[in-house]
Amino acid sequence: MARLLVVEDDETIGEALKSGLRLLDHEVRWEQTAEGALHEVTESDFDLVLLDLGLPDGDGVEVCRRIRAIQPACVLVILTARQDEMDVIVGLEAGADDYLTKPFGFAELLARIRAHLRRRVVGSSPQSKSIVGDLVVDTAGRRCFLAGREVSLRTKEFDLLARLAAEPDVAVSREDLMADVWDDNWFGSTKTLDVHVASLRARLTAAIREAEPEIVVAPRIVTLRGHGYRLETPAG
Repeated sequence: MARLLVVEDDETIGEALKSGLRLLDHEVRWEQTAEGALHEVTESDFDLVLLDLGLPDGDGVEVCRRIRAIQPACVLVILTARQDEMDVIVGLEAGADDYLTKPFGFAELLARIRAHLRRRVVGSSPQSKSIVGDLVVDTAGRRCFLAGREVSLRTKEFDLLARLAAEPDVAVSREDLMADVWDDNWFGSTKTLDVHVASLRARLTAAIREAEPEIVVAPRIVTLRGHGYRLETPAG
């Protein structure tokens, strides 16, 4: 059983999600406003939040950003009726782990929820450290350090970096990354992967700038067009 928060202002959709997820033995809270959602995440911990971006009393992207700040460890999936790709990207950059575009089937939503919750459990298993240049990824403690400074990463950003760092200089396909970081039965767009890679690169770049760029020996994430990504060991 997982603790889920559904944030959806549409009565029909919200009631259907709440009832359907409770039948699967999840503990579900349903809020219809941004204010109610922020109150819930402040008062209680959740394993996963389903957040509709089209809320009546606030900007859904800003709510997404604030939920992520309050509960950095929860899985955050945005629900959107917006067809503009940029809206989805902005939502992911605000802290969402994934998205679904309305209308969607309950079976598809359920598959995504199961995938995320399963990966959340698997991702918490203690493992060893990966060291690539001045980058240290401590998978047991779920901490990342670059040149001795801790780098703050969101859940999926950490999982993605840990997967690449486990095999430095090895080309990892998009399919393998989606399977290992999200779920092996993943289906749908891999845009989520691209946004998380971009965000991860930005965080590592910022960490290098905060240290001493001229002496930091940092790996870089290389894009392999038509295939995937590789964490490249730095020279020296």
